[in-house]
Amino acid sequence: MTILGLFGAVLAAGCGSAHRSSSTASQRTGTPPAFAWLRPAPPPRGWSTVRLLGTTALAYPSKWQRIHTDPDTVSAALVQPRTGLVTEYLNATPQQGAETLQNWSHFRPDHNLDEGDRHERVLASATGLPFRNGTGSCVIDRYQTSRTSYQEIACLVKSPRETSVIVAAALSAQWAQDAPALERAVSAFLA
Repeated sequence: MTILGLFGAVLAAGCGSAHRSSSTASQRTGTPPAFAWLRPAPPPRGWSTVRLLGTTALAYPSKWQRIHTDPDTVSAALVQPRTGLVTEYLNATPQQGAETLQNWSHFRPDHNLDEGDRHERVLASATGLPFRNGTGSCVIDRYQTSRTSYQEIACLVKSPRETSVIVAAALSAQWAQDAPALERAVSAFLA
């Protein structure tokens, strides 16, 4: 499988329908515990930033490499040189269809099932989450591709000017160690 094929599988992969938990964040109730790490802020010093469209900007650690995936998207990843396996992955893409803040917790899993992922399981979902320049809906899920298992954070973020998606994924077996950088990238995202 080509690197582009692997990245396509990671990008397309997402959450499943085995279990869905949903929360709504608001000023009254606060952020759901599964998303307590989401603290909108500029990227750390030394990180790279790439723009997509007008205001959409994806930040990623400087040791990562920009990769080319689908047209009209921006992506960065860590890839095992010998095997080509994607170990950590970030992608930003514009809103492309019927996805909305309200339907995101169902849209994302359904989209990913259509892309061929298996054994997908939603771990958490929430709406009304704060981002640097807008509001978002997110899911955290695990799924299996043809080569391995991933965990991801996938968010649809609406700003006054754009609506964009950010996907942050890592090998499920490495999630605990990789999550802080991925969460930081999601927190730095501009839609």
